[in-house]
Amino acid sequence: MTSILVTGGNGFIGSNFIRFLLKNHTTLGLEDVINLDSRTYSGRGNNLEHMGLSDHPFYSPIPGDIRDHEAVDFVFASYRPDFVFNFAAESHVDRSIESSEQFRTTNFGGVGVLLDASLRYPIQQFVQISTDEVYGSLEKDSKSSTEDSPLKPRSPYAATKAAADLLALSYFHTHGLPVIITRSSNNYGEYQFPEKIIPKFITRLIEGKKVPLMWSEENQGENVRDWLYVQDNCEAIWFASQKGKPGEIYNVAGGDERTNIEITRMVLKEFEAGEERIERVPHRKGHDFRYSVDMSKLRKLGFSNRFSKIDERMTQVCEWYKNNRIWWEPLKQ
Repeated sequence: MTSILVTGGNGFIGSNFIRFLLKNHTTLGLEDVINLDSRTYSGRGNNLEHMGLSDHPFYSPIPGDIRDHEAVDFVFASYRPDFVFNFAAESHVDRSIESSEQFRTTNFGGVGVLLDASLRYPIQQFVQISTDEVYGSLEKDSKSSTEDSPLKPRSPYAATKAAADLLALSYFHTHGLPVIITRSSNNYGEYQFPEKIIPKFITRLIEGKKVPLMWSEENQGENVRDWLYVQDNCEAIWFASQKGKPGEIYNVAGGDERTNIEITRMVLKEFEAGEERIERVPHRKGHDFRYSVDMSKLRKLGFSNRFSKIDERMTQVCEWYKNNRIWWEPLKQ
């Protein structure tokens, strides 16, 4: 039986990953899923409680910060995890532009604390959850980034994630620590914090407000993102941990590139609203034009996405936010 430590398990992707583990714990051979989370603003949605999983017999929530050496050491010494999945991170680009300190200390420093603990209490696998943003901005017709593409982060957030990736890989090369890195494209789905574009637009429309779309004369919402349903990412992360090779990086793509104006119109359509509900706002500093990753490496190992494209899932996602105001309204306040 296997013991799993998930850090940042109260957040969007982390909580969906824990749900995936607990739903399949018998098939996966799990005896314990430990969630170490400091409940920063983005983890205060009580996701696991809302999912009805907080009392699951195989689930152990532990309050604590990955930057806290004592808290991390306690978890490793007490539970002796076999696998570590690090989702804990500050992840909002706009916030990193306003102030990067929390991003530096958590996204880089906290990873170092976890890596050191993984050396003291040997583990089978350390999986660092990263992002396509470490590759930087692509042109419209550029090829998708592969795992061998150079790192060109352009925001403080992306820079701290790239730095953490390099630190984790250094522990593999120097200490032989079994490290795997996954880099996914833009996730969407249920339980996503309402500062992100899709839940922000959905919840604002529910509230009768306009949606703020970044716009200029030169770039009228044409920034491109590849959209990946969160459950596909969770399954890909687990697959990589089981089938991947230590010291390797695996991209996870949705294979569904859309411009921001396309996404906006998609959401507006669900509310039978027109473009008069769009509020044009200035682009943020250093707004990357396009992210796109090539997932051939993971597919060659046998992984394939199970869920449909975003235009076929948008109704489901919008309905979830319509029916779960009790979850997101306190977060917006």
